[in-house]
Amino acid sequence: MLQRITQVDAFTDKPFRGNPAAVCVLPGPRDEQWMQLVAQEMNLSETAFIIREPEGFRLRWFTPANEVALCGHATLASAHVLWEEGVCTHQEEIRFHTMSGLLTARWKAGWIELDFPRLDTEVASAPDALIEAIGLPVQFAGRSKFTWLVVLHSEGDVRKAAPDFRLLRTLDRDVLITAVSATTDYDFVSRYFAPRHAIDEDPVTGSAHCVLGPYWTERLGKSELRAFQASERGGFLRVRTAGERVFLMGQAVTVMRGDLI
Repeated sequence: MLQRITQVDAFTDKPFRGNPAAVCVLPGPRDEQWMQLVAQEMNLSETAFIIREPEGFRLRWFTPANEVALCGHATLASAHVLWEEGVCTHQEEIRFHTMSGLLTARWKAGWIELDFPRLDTEVASAPDALIEAIGLPVQFAGRSKFTWLVVLHSEGDVRKAAPDFRLLRTLDRDVLITAVSATTDYDFVSRYFAPRHAIDEDPVTGSAHCVLGPYWTERLGKSELRAFQASERGGFLRVRTAGERVFLMGQAVTVMRGDLI
């Protein structure tokens, strides 16, 4: 029996922008090796696998190298597919059970709002390999659950950064660089590097904004933030921090549908 697979560009309203993710809505459980092989075949930053459960859906995310504990853009893409294919209605809240607990998605006038966990940053001494890999003056360095957060002095520094991925692979976490936006279009900009997961640069990283949201909310004094991830493809998010949760809003567009044999 053929298995439908859908490719979605997340955190964008235009095809071939944002972050592509593949989504499989499965009729029943499949083994991890098969899911990993599918993710390798798709060769995207994440492939999502969804199985219906009594209280919602089980959601898992795989990079080409391994399974990950939290992924924003593939969750956004998964909700988009469930609504677009009529599995759920736009009036329903979608409940995803994941390695990071319960995540929800709501449809809001053409936007998808995700309810994700807050990830705080602690001040930490950045490894020499991190500073050397970035190769630019660092204003602040800190450590969150999955990432090293590196604040640079300007948006220009974020955009021109050309990190040494060989050195980044030696670190214990992914690397997130950020700075205040140079324009009024956004509040802050960022880029995300995950070579240890076989992703040198992730185009738009929803989970990174679980770190960026609390960090910039405290420093800018704004409850709702506009964020741009300045990769080559680029992507836009609205970010709101409320207590222990971070709400991410984005859009998505389907670019491809096919069948796995």
